Amino acid sequence: MSRYDGASASFHEMWRDLEPLGRNAGSGGYRRYAWSEADVECRAWFRAQAEGRGLAYEVDRNGNQWAWLGDPEAQDAVVTGSHLDSVPDGGAFDGPLGVVSSFAALDELRGRGVEFGKPLAIVNFGDEEGARFGLACVGSRLSAGQLGVEQARRLTDADGISLPQAMERAGYDPTAIGPDPERLARIGAFVELHVEQGRALDLSGDQVGIASAIWPHGRWRFDFRGEANHAGTTRLVDRRDPMLSYAETVLAARREAHLAGAVATFGKISVEPNGVNAIPSLVRGWLDSRAADQATLDTVVTGIEKAAREYADTHGVELDIVRESFTPVVEFEHALRDEIARILQGASDRLEVPVLGTGAGHDAGILSGSVPTAMLFVRNPTGVSHSPAEYAAEDDCVAGVIALADVLEGLTRR
Repeated sequence: MSRYDGASASFHEMWRDLEPLGRNAGSGGYRRYAWSEADVECRAWFRAQAEGRGLAYEVDRNGNQWAWLGDPEAQDAVVTGSHLDSVPDGGAFDGPLGVVSSFAALDELRGRGVEFGKPLAIVNFGDEEGARFGLACVGSRLSAGQLGVEQARRLTDADGISLPQAMERAGYDPTAIGPDPERLARIGAFVELHVEQGRALDLSGDQVGIASAIWPHGRWRFDFRGEANHAGTTRLVDRRDPMLSYAETVLAARREAHLAGAVATFGKISVEPNGVNAIPSLVRGWLDSRAADQATLDTVVTGIEKAAREYADTHGVELDIVRESFTPVVEFEHALRDEIARILQGASDRLEVPVLGTGAGHDAGILSGSVPTAMLFVRNPTGVSHSPAEYAAEDDCVAGVIALADVLEGLTRR
């Protein structure tokens, strides 16, 4: 049996057990929201995988799960992992592929008889997608000190349940949340494997690639406040309809992004009073925008905001704009990235491993300000992500496991 056969068996067994958790029968997508029942089931799966391999299991002050091989208190640990939560009706691979591959890579290394010169850990960061509380990468942001404790305690979901309340209901203690510099100081390198959210690898014909950088990105909330009124009796000229301003702003976002070579998306909306026969009093929309550099992103968002205010003035609507989150450009550490490239080139006898940027945010990007980080991407043949149609072929997933194992072996021996 080749090492690929062993990696495939390990990967397939874990994938089979994790795949049904949090899956919606109607949409076929996943609803693994932070601290929900589905999330608790995923966390139980993680703990079972850790303890089944004899790893030291622990949960940190922010609810992130850790599985340690070697002394957790020692320095210069090599850490890998990702997240298990999802966007609404998301795909199976975004996040879980990295966690499953981490355990499978450890199995592969043990099968090789590797003697580890450094501690190795696998992590599941909590609430990476931000689907429930509206802020991405909550677990890693708290640990890295990029999210204040009071701000975190004020986060609420659509039902008014606060983050601390949700954590407590799921059986975790929320009183200790906050920066965790001592834990991060133990980490010498963090490598996150992730399904590619695009088609660059498919177009190049490569199964695995290395991340160069994460585009700067943020989320802005646009509150258009008008006047509720009767849809059938109010003349068009007498209306203060915030939906018109919102709709025009959506089109402006597309236009500004197209002109700048960036992306801008209004993907979430809330309407009050939300009646078929009522003119809305409030339309609240969330903008997600990303670009290859900060100047371009600033140009796009400024253009959208300017257009939105002009439309609001035209229709007699009030407008408030709030930046809810922002992550600057992340250039992954070149020394670590280059070392990983050398490891992969040597392991596969290839002349070059593709290096590509991404517009998607990740925990690796958040941690990059505190520890050396890097990312590996696994080919996505359609480029579709954040959708039930998200997909990666099993042979590509196994190639990702082998690549991650090679990287972890090289880093723990350096």
